[in-house]
Amino acid sequence: METSRGGNEMLSSPINPLSSSDLSPSTPPSYAAQAAEVRAWLAAQFETMGKDAPDFEYTPQNVAHLHAVVVASKARTRASEIVSADYRRKASEYRSETARIREILESAGLSTESLSQSAVSSGQVLASVANLLNIRDTEMSSFMVAMGDLMLRKTDAEEKRSGVQKESKILLENTRKAISKLASLKKVLADVENENCTCEEETEHWKTKLAMMDSKEQEYLQKLSQYQMQLNHVGYTPDINHGMLTKLAEHKKDLERKTKPILETLRSYQDLPPDKTLAALAIEDKKRQYAAAEKYLEEVLHSALTTTE
Repeated sequence: METSRGGNEMLSSPINPLSSSDLSPSTPPSYAAQAAEVRAWLAAQFETMGKDAPDFEYTPQNVAHLHAVVVASKARTRASEIVSADYRRKASEYRSETARIREILESAGLSTESLSQSAVSSGQVLASVANLLNIRDTEMSSFMVAMGDLMLRKTDAEEKRSGVQKESKILLENTRKAISKLASLKKVLADVENENCTCEEETEHWKTKLAMMDSKEQEYLQKLSQYQMQLNHVGYTPDINHGMLTKLAEHKKDLERKTKPILETLRSYQDLPPDKTLAALAIEDKKRQYAAAEKYLEEVLHSALTTTE
């Protein structure tokens, strides 16, 4: 019973029975009543098992805990007694009903002894089916109602099964698509890895070129700085551009064209001595040479005329 189990659960630790000497004058009356109730309950439980109640140490905590167990055990015992009485009453009613039905069957000549083996088997099958369908009697209407309910549940189960199958097909198709996408992604990943290797090689190549270009840039910047210093030294300004240089070149050509006759005239005087007296003598010598040349020309012309006549 529940009371015996509840009593055994609380006897795992040694406790002493309460005595009147343990109660002090200041102990509340309700506390003393609880202790007496616990002592009586323990004695009754162990007496049921044919044993003496063990000693336990008297403490307020033990008494409070055991009193709570006693109250719970008594409540469960009362509940068990009520349920047991109900079961006994129902069993008595079932036995009375069975006896009545047996008398009716025997008066109708339908006792178990008078029935054939197949009829008994059919009755047992009918009873089993009724129990299986959870119906209270073996009327045809009850069987029809139970079968209709069973068919409705079957239809509902088939609809759910069809829905689950459709969902399974959809999930299977999605799984196949996911597998296909996974394969394509793996292929793309492999291609990306291969391209990554190639890109790494190109990156290293371009890093080398960039380092070389950086060094060239520094070199060019240094030369540019030197050329800038040279231009500043010669007085170059941003106003001197290509158009101005072209104009200056054309002006130079024009000046050369204009000064060329003057230079030729000056070159003819380069043979003259720098002294004035010597220059006069040279001029006189040139005049004599000129006069001799004219005379020689006249003679040649006269001689030519004479020969012609």
